[in-house]
Amino acid sequence: MPEQSPSPSPVTGLILSGGGARAAYQVGVLSAIAELLPETGQNPFPVIVGTSAGAVNAVGLACGALQFGTAIQRLTAVWRGFHTGHIYRSDWSGVVRQAGRFVARHLLGFAGDRPVALLDNAPLGELLARELDFSGIAAAVRQRRLRAVAVTAFGYETGQAVTFYQGRATIDPWFRHRRVGVPTRLNVEHLLASAAIPMLFPPVKVHREYFGDGALRQFAPISPALHLGANRVLVIGVSGPRRNGDANAEVPRPTGGRPPSLAQIGGHMLNSTFVDSLESDLETLQRINLLSGLLSDTARTRLGVRPVEVLTIAPSQPLEQLAAHYRAELPRALRPFFYGPGATRSGGAVLLSYLLFEPGYCNALIELGYRDAMAQREVLGRFLAVEASLPSSQAVSRPSR
Repeated sequence: MPEQSPSPSPVTGLILSGGGARAAYQVGVLSAIAELLPETGQNPFPVIVGTSAGAVNAVGLACGALQFGTAIQRLTAVWRGFHTGHIYRSDWSGVVRQAGRFVARHLLGFAGDRPVALLDNAPLGELLARELDFSGIAAAVRQRRLRAVAVTAFGYETGQAVTFYQGRATIDPWFRHRRVGVPTRLNVEHLLASAAIPMLFPPVKVHREYFGDGALRQFAPISPALHLGANRVLVIGVSGPRRNGDANAEVPRPTGGRPPSLAQIGGHMLNSTFVDSLESDLETLQRINLLSGLLSDTARTRLGVRPVEVLTIAPSQPLEQLAAHYRAELPRALRPFFYGPGATRSGGAVLLSYLLFEPGYCNALIELGYRDAMAQREVLGRFLAVEASLPSSQAVSRPSR
């Protein structure tokens, strides 16, 4: 019998997927995790990876990795106080001016030096610059409380998914087909680039190339965490529930009714960008784990295959239904742009669920994430190697506002 190779020390990675306003759900899950951890409050995730809005949460955690609990509280406070105007212009003058620029640039062909999109997300850049202390990343890496943090963006010229990471000097960059890892010192531009949803937010120039939302060409969202040294990962998703393992559980029956609205089409496009690639990557990883269990240690080494423990937490209810409940919170200047294309109707509320940055909806997402995580507190406790013996009454209580 061949000698068993020693198991590598566990390095836990945290994967925060993209999803616009849906990323508030991640904050609720993280709040529950902070309560499950010992009072020392050490960062349980040496590797943190995010895409799009998940990249903002990831870097927010990394900036405060030396005081994990405090970082969660700060992140929660920011999300609880969100209004759409903190992310993109939602006043009449800003909305009309941006729409005029978009039409002039892309429909009438008037050229210009600055990229133009449907929405002006300048307020998001100001918010990030005000709230994030990027020096905390280097401090956490120096004190070995953080191995690496990474955000992924899509290069419009090269067509590559580029993962910008900041971490220990021993981490080598990687080059795969349309996927590369680049060491850098992260800043606001990297976050804006990763969160630049195509057509909705303008692309951002980083170095010599314009970048957009990292979920566009991220065929393997979990891959960056593995390249950065993680051998087990916690994935916090933002897609709706799948019941009883039925892959078709979320697919409603066709009714043969009216044609799809513009919002309905846009919602499906966003789902294909933010959700489908993550679910496909998880399925691929499950198959690799099954294959790895059938191989000897020698064969696994030769093929470069190793099992990766994965725990996924995802919403227990459809987020588009939750968004539709809070549609009245839309700023007045934006209502024509959402009502007309059908984003406030049941079939088009998926689009609304990505763009409704308002307190009622964001707080409902945070509380849902908290409840979903606490419902799995025993599983989370084992995964994070902490005791999870909270009483049921505390497990379902809402995080403090």
